[in-house]
Amino acid sequence: MNFVSRIQPVFSYPPPSWHWVQPLFAKGDFLITEDMALRGKTKFLLSVFTAILIWAYLNYPVPPLSFELREWKRTGKFLSHGDFKIFYQDVNGTGRPEDVVLCVHGFPTASYDFAKVWEGLNGRFGRIIASDMLGLGFSDKPYGHNYTVSEQASIIEKLLKMLAVEEVHILSHDLGDTVAQELLRRFLYRQKATSKAAPYLKIKSLCLMNGGVFPETHHPTFMQKLMLNPWLAPLTRLGNYYTFKNGFGKVFGPDTQPSPMDFVDFWALLRWNDGTLVMPGLLQYVAERRVNREAWVGALQKSTVPVHMIYGPSDPVNPPVFADRYRELLPQATITVLDKHIGHYPHWEDPMAVLMAYFGFLEKVSPLTQPQATGET
Repeated sequence: MNFVSRIQPVFSYPPPSWHWVQPLFAKGDFLITEDMALRGKTKFLLSVFTAILIWAYLNYPVPPLSFELREWKRTGKFLSHGDFKIFYQDVNGTGRPEDVVLCVHGFPTASYDFAKVWEGLNGRFGRIIASDMLGLGFSDKPYGHNYTVSEQASIIEKLLKMLAVEEVHILSHDLGDTVAQELLRRFLYRQKATSKAAPYLKIKSLCLMNGGVFPETHHPTFMQKLMLNPWLAPLTRLGNYYTFKNGFGKVFGPDTQPSPMDFVDFWALLRWNDGTLVMPGLLQYVAERRVNREAWVGALQKSTVPVHMIYGPSDPVNPPVFADRYRELLPQATITVLDKHIGHYPHWEDPMAVLMAYFGFLEKVSPLTQPQATGET
């Protein structure tokens, strides 16, 4: 029997029954045995089982929203932006009606970041507005979308125009600082334009918080570095609540960590609308900061409106060298450095200190008259 005739029965289709597969070759030849067949079937079954586990892992349901998140969502509204829906909050405060504050959140969270200072802002302003950026929070999160800082700024301008808001104070954080820089750049450009007939958004003051406004002092987290690498970014989809909690917790101060329930809320907002899939795309703002450094840092340096920074120094993303750079490049601006244990999310870690710093800044540059109390004193 020649070689071809001996191997033909083994590789014919349909394959032979396993029970009659016997050693076919003499010593020194390649042998197909029942043991090898069993190992092949085992590997196949393990591969299928692993694939099922990965599928179940990637499709694990979003954690249920807490009462606080359900209320935040229930009291908000949605703006149409093309085919997408943008979530926003718009509430009336007890301050003067013309005093409006716009809150712009950071990455990878949402407008809910301002929940702890919301009541304080409500007592100082006549109107408080905050939206979830496209790709974050309760807003739509289109996969494969080209997320840009410019688009995020345009969405905010569209929202304010729809709400008939012409002048705002801006309170921003992290990625929100970069969006605020773009809004400031546009304001300064329009302010100098020869034709001033067209209305445009006017910025009355700008208060930043722990944002990477200087690319040279910004240090992305380990997970952000993975997401910025096109080859490694897909691996971040295998993250879960525990990897998120471990990585996200590192940007907070050691003594001001979110509560277990807070971590679950942050994770639920991230997972909403399959948010984990769009994180690498959103994070391209880091590269945009480098490309547009001259324009965005220049806007702060040339600003005709008061600029302030509230800074938590226990921030691995923007370490203390950031404050020195801020004072060097923006000598006309002001800064409040909070307690040494406050990290990257000062408005969540120490909301009272943030409110005091913010209101102190406003009192110096744009005093806000409180409504007079009625009744006897």
